[in-house]
Amino acid sequence: MSGYLRRLASTGAAYTAASVISKLIAVALLPLYTRFLTPADYGAAEVMFAAVVALSIVIRLGVVEALLRFYYLEGEDRKEVTGTSFSVLFWAGLVSVAVLMPFAGPISELLLGVRETELARIALVGLFVLTLSEYLLTLFRLDEKAGQFLVVTMASVLVTIPVTVVLVVFEGMGAEGLLLGSYGTGLVFVIGLIIWHRRKLALFPDGPTLKRMLRFGFPTMPAELSLYSLNFIDRILVARFLGLAEAGLYSLAVKISQSVNVLVRGFQLAFPPLAYSITDDDEARRAYSVIVTWFAVLMAFVVTAIWLLAPWVVRIFAAPDFFPAVEAVGPVAAGTALYAVYMVLLVVLGRTGRTEFNFPATLAGVATNIVLNVLLLPPLGILGAGVALVCSYMVVLVLMFIFTQRLFPVPYEWGRLAKAVIAASIVIAVGLAFVPDDGFGPLALRILLVLALPVLMLAFDFFTPVEKRYLRMLARPREFAGRLKKEAAEGREEEFGLPEVYEVEQMNEDMRG
Repeated sequence: MSGYLRRLASTGAAYTAASVISKLIAVALLPLYTRFLTPADYGAAEVMFAAVVALSIVIRLGVVEALLRFYYLEGEDRKEVTGTSFSVLFWAGLVSVAVLMPFAGPISELLLGVRETELARIALVGLFVLTLSEYLLTLFRLDEKAGQFLVVTMASVLVTIPVTVVLVVFEGMGAEGLLLGSYGTGLVFVIGLIIWHRRKLALFPDGPTLKRMLRFGFPTMPAELSLYSLNFIDRILVARFLGLAEAGLYSLAVKISQSVNVLVRGFQLAFPPLAYSITDDDEARRAYSVIVTWFAVLMAFVVTAIWLLAPWVVRIFAAPDFFPAVEAVGPVAAGTALYAVYMVLLVVLGRTGRTEFNFPATLAGVATNIVLNVLLLPPLGILGAGVALVCSYMVVLVLMFIFTQRLFPVPYEWGRLAKAVIAASIVIAVGLAFVPDDGFGPLALRILLVLALPVLMLAFDFFTPVEKRYLRMLARPREFAGRLKKEAAEGREEEFGLPEVYEVEQMNEDMRG
């Protein structure tokens, strides 16, 4: 068992590192791009990037998900599985580009509200590149070649960046430069990876294998598409209702919220293995409850910090024309945090095997997102898009909660969750209402407000007596660590009152050893 956990830790670290480094580089380049791109150019590029991802989900037909399942399935020929999946994606991507290319102009009008034919053509080529690149990188994951995955991913990023900078800064290609830099270099890597994996690939599928894979993978596509649509449709609606410049501002707000995404990504990778390793249902219920509470506290702290410090972050990373993006940063960060809580409920649903309930919940969220954006964008601008995102995820969470509680009831700590949310809301409201958003003095005051969040939670009696004892012990870290080891060695965790979350972690450590 410890071998499985070590493998999970090493591969998960590589995948997370690639994601984190890519996001950090993307944020670091914002000062450059926002000074050589207008908000309209940036908005057009981001809408096209999001559209490519959404359309790629459709034409993949769930094949990548099926590949991850069938590659390890007893009785399946691995070469037929990889060859069949590649041929499906290759031809689906190629045919889609060929069919859609004559309609590049109308497609750009539909997405952007203006005719940008050349931009749409580059995006359509990107559709082929993105679809195949995800598949080809997945082949590294199948054989747990995390090192090769990390090297290829980082090489792609490090080649794409200078090419894109040249196209945007020195050639003045604007939004087209952003897309061409990304997908042009991506095409080179796709060709190289096809050559690298050529022995596993085929141009024509095996019929019976294809039927089995589609039967498994195709039902996953609608739920995946509807969930991603929450981060895609709002950009299209902003572009159509408010214009490309506002879409650029909203896209920047999404980028500034990347720090929440990093935490969510780490949680997304780490929580399912821990959650599924708890075989006892009653223990799992207690663990899920405590984990949700403390992860919500972490999210509340991070969202509060991003919301209150956003004005200074935007000034550092973006040109003055992009400063109005500040008003949407907080709500977008909150929406991303709600997505993390959704991941918990998704794992609970997965424990029951009733994953078919996922799609109705995400579909309801998409419908809510569309309606609220239509209603809120005209009076509130991009702030309305952020509010719509939060409300949409709330709808998803409520429905997922109803479904999961019927199938696998979990005693969530509603009182403590409410105290954490109320405390964060008070800190944010005070900061926004009474502290200016410019200057070193106001910055220091807002930082102090963020740091005051745990104090306010203490005043609200959020912490249990046992947690208060541990908080006092944190002032003496060596004594704290020694006390934990001593209590564990003496088998007196329950007597001393260790929180359930520590008990779960201790069980995980025991399994490794």
